[in-house]
Amino acid sequence: MAKPVVLIAEELSPATIEALGPDFEVRNCDGANRSELLAALSAGADAVLIRSATKMDAEAIAAAKGLKVIARAGVGVDNVDIPAATAAGIMVVNAPTSNIVSAAELAISLLMASARFISPANAALRAGKWARSKYTGVELFEKTLGIVGFGKIGQLVAARMQSFGMDVVAYDPYLQPARAAQLGVRLVDLDELLRVSDFITIHLPKTKETANLIGVEALKKVKPSVRIINAARGGVLDEQALYEALTEGRVGGAGLDVFATEPCTDSPLFALDNVVATPHLGASTDEAQERAGIAVAVSVRKALAGELVPDAINVKGGAIHEDIRPSLPLVEKMAQIATLLAGELPTSLDVQVRGDISGHDCSVLATSVLKGALTAIGAETVTYVNAPGLAAERNMSSSVTTDPESPEYRSMISLQAAFSDGKRVVVDGTLMGIRKVEKIIKIDGFDLDLPPSEHLLILRYTDRPGVVGAVGNLLGKSGVNIAGMQVARSAAGGEALMAITVDSAISPEVVAAVEKETGANLVRSVTLVG
Repeated sequence: MAKPVVLIAEELSPATIEALGPDFEVRNCDGANRSELLAALSAGADAVLIRSATKMDAEAIAAAKGLKVIARAGVGVDNVDIPAATAAGIMVVNAPTSNIVSAAELAISLLMASARFISPANAALRAGKWARSKYTGVELFEKTLGIVGFGKIGQLVAARMQSFGMDVVAYDPYLQPARAAQLGVRLVDLDELLRVSDFITIHLPKTKETANLIGVEALKKVKPSVRIINAARGGVLDEQALYEALTEGRVGGAGLDVFATEPCTDSPLFALDNVVATPHLGASTDEAQERAGIAVAVSVRKALAGELVPDAINVKGGAIHEDIRPSLPLVEKMAQIATLLAGELPTSLDVQVRGDISGHDCSVLATSVLKGALTAIGAETVTYVNAPGLAAERNMSSSVTTDPESPEYRSMISLQAAFSDGKRVVVDGTLMGIRKVEKIIKIDGFDLDLPPSEHLLILRYTDRPGVVGAVGNLLGKSGVNIAGMQVARSAAGGEALMAITVDSAISPEVVAAVEKETGANLVRSVTLVG
């Protein structure tokens, strides 16, 4: 079989190729060259690895037939059209922690360079000028540092600058004050941060909410001596407003690594002595590039092997606990069984997780059941990425609840599927033993111990002598080998359920013959995918 194709669209560390291993065909292109990128994508690729120069917009995604993964070797994904990728069922992964140390260190470098006029003093000395008096700076000791966005990078900056004797305040509407207090940082609103800070460093992504967050009005509230650092994302700090504040003496200095439009080689800010600027070097260390490349290579391997990836940013459920992961394929199969038994797509799928595993985040199972049900009806290629959108188009919903009590099993999962005509199908499953063997343990209340193999035959009928023999005889005559058979009943002569695992698919003609011979009120041949 042909190896999956991984397209590397930008220069990555050699460790990236090593981490991919020998199981892939690796191709290269210049992702910044639009025509070359589109041609390479059109030629076929299962995954594309990019950095910041490659634009994976709707046009590129449309050209990439068969693409399964877009992997950004870094943190930001503003060069990827996430909605278009999601609609196409393409997983988008990044390396969210690969460059946090490098980014934090660069922000600190810019802060210190701004405080001591390192850049203009260096330029003056190289030009033959000994300008000691012109470049008198300020100390960091006992100054207030305001951190706008107190995520991982902001927290690293705080820890390092506290060792300089700085008092740190932070603005982050999503952070709990208790967490900030643990780190010795006072959480404040943005206005207070602007008012009290001697240095401000920005660590926010660019979104509709954060665009030009530090703009004209914000810069009216700061100390005239303040130095502002942006090594996060261009566009969060309004560059025109900053230039005006610097030239009017309302801001003391700035350190910039990112810009609203990149590459940026011509800005009025570059002419100011109190501005130090670098060309988006936040992640440009050997260590960060190697970590990022290795991280996304591992994610690509997992994604192309059909696994969910914790760093997939367009898959609902987030990071998946190792105790939950084995339940994903089981729940998919349970949803397929429920859907095929009913012969139609459910309107709702309710998952109840019971026992030991209920203590973990099980929310991803809501996507598992949607994927399983859509797969059962033969929907277009269904992935964990596009399953929620495809389900919404069909007015299908799912939910997950948990219960720590599980009377019979250490852990079990119950799926209740509801259909438009009011009927319901309930399928229960569990994972048995240390090897986590998948088992269907109940269907509509009938007790089973059924491995969900690829081919199943399920009957609902009135219990009477001869049914088991008749089914076995018909399957034998048709050349269908029985691997296992289980029968459960409500009472002697009452309703019964028969579940048979077989080695090959059962034709509609055989299903019809079984139904006629047994008088069963339901006969379904079930072929499970995955």
